[in-house]
Amino acid sequence: MAVGDRQDPYGVYKFLVEIDGIKRAGFQECTGLDSTQEAVEYREGTDPLTMRKVPALVTYSNITLNRGMTDDDDLWQWRKLAQDGKVERRNLSIVLLDDTGEEKLRWNVRNCWPSKWSGPSFNAQTNDFAIESLEIAHEGIEAG
Repeated sequence: MAVGDRQDPYGVYKFLVEIDGIKRAGFQECTGLDSTQEAVEYREGTDPLTMRKVPALVTYSNITLNRGMTDDDDLWQWRKLAQDGKVERRNLSIVLLDDTGEEKLRWNVRNCWPSKWSGPSFNAQTNDFAIESLEIAHEGIEAG
């Protein structure tokens, strides 16, 4: 392979999150981008003496977004709606950028709503930033 043909993996330190209706959504960390499909064992009486493995339903982990707290309360207001029983589902995209800031990969997450919000931990002996965390429930991920 020639040196010019080399394809290095992308770094995970440069990404953005787009949420319908939220204008300023910069995040420090995004986790939970996965899907799982269990195998269910099944056997009929006429089958050989081994179990079949049949695919079950697909499940998705909640996505957790962490960011430094600011005066922008759009995420809190979205969570407050769900907390008050008025769940507002939105679509979300997680976009991986290359070193130049160009979009390289995108995951579209559908029918999202904030299921948990966590405020910062306070400690007067550190120089840490106040970090808020938002956990997002959703109904599926598609690469796009």
